[in-house]
Amino acid sequence: MTRKIAVIVGSLRANSNSERLARAIAAEAPAGYAFDIVPIGDLPLYNPDIDTATPPAAWTAFRDRVKSADAVLWVTPEYNRSVPGALKNAIDVGSRPYGQSAFAGKPTAVVSSSMGSISGFGANHHLRQSLAFLDMPTLQQPEMYLGNVIDWFEEDGRVKSPDTRAFLAKFAAKFADWIELTAPKAKISEAA
Repeated sequence: MTRKIAVIVGSLRANSNSERLARAIAAEAPAGYAFDIVPIGDLPLYNPDIDTATPPAAWTAFRDRVKSADAVLWVTPEYNRSVPGALKNAIDVGSRPYGQSAFAGKPTAVVSSSMGSISGFGANHHLRQSLAFLDMPTLQQPEMYLGNVIDWFEEDGRVKSPDTRAFLAKFAAKFADWIELTAPKAKISEAA
């Protein structure tokens, strides 16, 4: 049996640092955890007027992929001291219709980053506010504010430093422990 982790990357840019971080964390995770990067770039802006019995297909696909996961990992840059608009839209789409949130009860963790030294602190904490409302038990430690990530990667996306890979592996192991502690025990996905 494998735990399925939905990964939501806040950056829409191809080969972004956030996507590279998400892939690096997945590569360092313990056995038994499958990471599924769920795209958010094609989600129409949330509008309750079109959230009818037949909502946009992209919304349904997104909601279904998140619902099928055992946990959610958020990896995001910071835009204007908060989360990117596309990420907030994904939260709105996944949390609706009211009472049918795809996120409710799923263990989660937040990783924020920046090219500079601020490390996405504002985005990390703004995202955590939404996750508390969404009833997502959120890993508190280790805090993952990652600065200067532009220097972390080889051209092919691999993490350069063995120490950095070990750091990401430690985080992935801690997140795995959190999932086992907080996930509904009967909800374990079959390996994909």
